[in-house]
Amino acid sequence: MTVPAGRPVTEDTIGGLRARLDGARSGGQRVGLVPTMGFLHAGHQSLIERARSENDLVVVSIFVNPLQFNPGEDFDDYPRDLDHDVELCAQAGADIVFAPDQHEMYPEPVITTVRLGSLAGVLCGASRPGHFDGVATVVAKLFSIVGECSAYFGEKDFQQLTIVSRMARDLSLPVRVVGCPTVREPDGLALSSRNAYLSSDERAQAPALRRALEAGAALVEAGEPDGAVVESRMAAVISDAPLARIDYAAAVSPATLTRSEQPLQGDVRLLVAVRFGKARLIDNLGCRTG
Repeated sequence: MTVPAGRPVTEDTIGGLRARLDGARSGGQRVGLVPTMGFLHAGHQSLIERARSENDLVVVSIFVNPLQFNPGEDFDDYPRDLDHDVELCAQAGADIVFAPDQHEMYPEPVITTVRLGSLAGVLCGASRPGHFDGVATVVAKLFSIVGECSAYFGEKDFQQLTIVSRMARDLSLPVRVVGCPTVREPDGLALSSRNAYLSSDERAQAPALRRALEAGAALVEAGEPDGAVVESRMAAVISDAPLARIDYAAAVSPATLTRSEQPLQGDVRLLVAVRFGKARLIDNLGCRTG
């Protein structure tokens, strides 16, 4: 398999993208999809490269989805740089950049949405009501547009990955959802488009998220059975960063995203969400009870 030379084709219509992909599949090509909201970084690049290694044709979608932003959130201010994004896609080996505008994706007011169950009402969903319904709706729409494919999502957004995987199974969509490892800065901070919002002081304190996860994982792997103790330890580490405001620090089942009152057992997912000024950062780490 060879990486395409030059810049990828940019397509901004649903019909145009479908025609290209139907033609590719009719010729026996495997399609990989990397859904993004743009302002791409090395984490997105790793997803594109993974898709490139497993497929014959790679599509990167770039669309800032208004349905997943609540009133007062950063939809209007969300960073955008399509030229930079297309260049990164070229470097990573994408064939097509699908960059529709809002009217192309939602030509009429949306009255049909994907409604989610318990997975969407916890963690980030508790503080951002309706957010994951918006995520699931646009992802379902992208899956419908692209058709049979493998779709690549980063584990940094673990709740999103869990929800999208479950949605694809529940709706029998012809999509293989692939989770890919989180890409980090040398000091442990997970790459995120929202890192651009951090001041220099906030950026210096932001690695507290990773330190908190590592401290929690050490407790779990040493045999600590009480999830509340693990969560308190993670919160304490984050609180050492004076600019941090904790949204949550959670130790949960990776399947249900909730913590039962029973002792921690087997696989555990540690997740944190922290605000630094206008930036809301999330991170997570998998571990297993000792």
